[in-house]
Amino acid sequence: MKFVEVNLLGVYVAPIALLMLAAWLVTAGLRQLAARAGILRYVWHPALFLFDLYIIVLSSIVLIIAH
Repeated sequence: MKFVEVNLLGVYVAPIALLMLAAWLVTAGLRQLAARAGILRYVWHPALFLFDLYIIVLSSIVLIIAH
């Protein structure tokens, strides 16, 4: 698949920006699940854990779409 700019109400948006937004939404949902399950209490640095989770989700989305 070729990544091209998306025309959003006359403004061209880079496709990575939309993928980053999608990854952030997925990560927000996973963060709520992790908070309810109590997983964040067991990690050494919760903010670093959530950032790493975001990077993993973003990378997965990019790989899935690029395939």
